[in-house]
Amino acid sequence: MTSEDVREALGFIGGTGPLGRGLAARWARAGHRVHLGSRSLERAEDAVADVRDRIGAGTGEIHAATNEDAVAAAEIVVVAVPYEAQAEALPPLRDAIGSRVVVNVVNPMVFDDLGPRALPVAAGSAAEECQELLPEARVVSAFHDVSSRRLLRVDEPLVTHVLVCGDNDEAVHRVLHLAGRIDGMWGVRCGPLRNSAYVENLTPLLLAVNRRYGIQAGILIEGIDPDRDLLHPSP
Repeated sequence: MTSEDVREALGFIGGTGPLGRGLAARWARAGHRVHLGSRSLERAEDAVADVRDRIGAGTGEIHAATNEDAVAAAEIVVVAVPYEAQAEALPPLRDAIGSRVVVNVVNPMVFDDLGPRALPVAAGSAAEECQELLPEARVVSAFHDVSSRRLLRVDEPLVTHVLVCGDNDEAVHRVLHLAGRIDGMWGVRCGPLRNSAYVENLTPLLLAVNRRYGIQAGILIEGIDPDRDLLHPSP
């Protein structure tokens, strides 16, 4: 079995929201063992029940957990908390996470009378703040541009690119493979972690488009060979 065939155990920190549940459902279907975490085990259990209803009984392996237990069981950690909770949620998990690959999917934004609006982040982006809070981890920013509603409709195929930013090449490569294990999805290298600010700020724009036109838009970049980065991992 090659490294590309491995289905890593995934642990979600705060995975009970729509994006966390959508990714968990898709990856459980793809053969990953998923541990869906929350501060409240009861909330995690409710989220897992929802995911199981969507993917079908007996399909995939998904477990409810506290955030601490989800991290302990994970080979790759997914941070899916609301932005306002990130600075409080991550420091207590720093030692447990260690040098693991951490996928940050956090979108710093709020909604006002005009719609979604990006929030300024002192660190530059939510992903860079995550890296500051978890200095030993290999943080990769991804999945900000993916519609949670589309992910949750697990029987519908996706045709979308995932914009991926990170400073550690091996960690980025592993996240590209995670993206590719969801049917119709391809990861695109978008440079270092600092570029995550531009990707995160796309999310309110996409939501505004979706609201105006009644769609769930994604990003497709013309001219990219979907297999290039998987076959040639160096930037």
